[in-house]
Amino acid sequence: MKELLGLGSKTVIGMVHCLPLPGTAGFENNMEKIFSQAIKDAKTLEAAGCDALIIENMGDGPFNDFLDIEQTVALTAVSTLVKEAVNIPIGIDAAFNDYKSSLSIAKAIGAAFVRIPVFVDTVMYYNGVLNPCSRDAVLFRRKIHAEKVKILADIQVKHTYMVNPTITIQDSAKMAVSCFADGIIVTGRSIGTETPIDMIKQVKAVVNIPVIAGSGVNANNIKEQLNIADGAIIGSSLKEGGKISNPISLELTKKVLKGLEE
Repeated sequence: MKELLGLGSKTVIGMVHCLPLPGTAGFENNMEKIFSQAIKDAKTLEAAGCDALIIENMGDGPFNDFLDIEQTVALTAVSTLVKEAVNIPIGIDAAFNDYKSSLSIAKAIGAAFVRIPVFVDTVMYYNGVLNPCSRDAVLFRRKIHAEKVKILADIQVKHTYMVNPTITIQDSAKMAVSCFADGIIVTGRSIGTETPIDMIKQVKAVVNIPVIAGSGVNANNIKEQLNIADGAIIGSSLKEGGKISNPISLELTKKVLKGLEE
């Protein structure tokens, strides 16, 4: 098996987007459906040939900075079942920026990595200002003896605005490296929006850790994106109509991955 999240590894990571969890605005008292869709999506990603997957509470909007206890428990339950159902590496993303939940779940189930959206940047989003958590996250990882869990850190993440817009993407990338990120995620402005190639190149030029395209990767651009990036996180383009709540399509996932060969 190729190295996961290594320089030049071309790692393809599929997203398992959970339906709304308990305590959130969209929850429909349907835990069995939440479990079954997450497990099915994970198996589909594995069957199609994805190298890894991330489990995220994507249906829980509008997001808060941290998960409520009922969300954390539900996300743990989903992640445990998914881990038992597949044999590819798993990552955890407790959105919007709950590093404690992500790292704790990862440690408990033996996940390989976490995604932390706001690691070194101070940003604004619809719920206010989000402060970076790099120091707290790295110390918490050590506290719970989860040093083997890799941290993939977004920089200037989608759906947010920099409080200080004069900070360049390269500055953010170098800060993430100095704060012990294991990989850097670069995104477009929103879900499904292509990550600009020039932005990936700028980040690759100043860091010596993997750089991952975090949005808008599809069958038409995956080869171009992965000619520069070390990996890609893919979600909406694997679903019919690009709708986040839809199940993963095996046909679409295979089509996207086939784009690497063309």
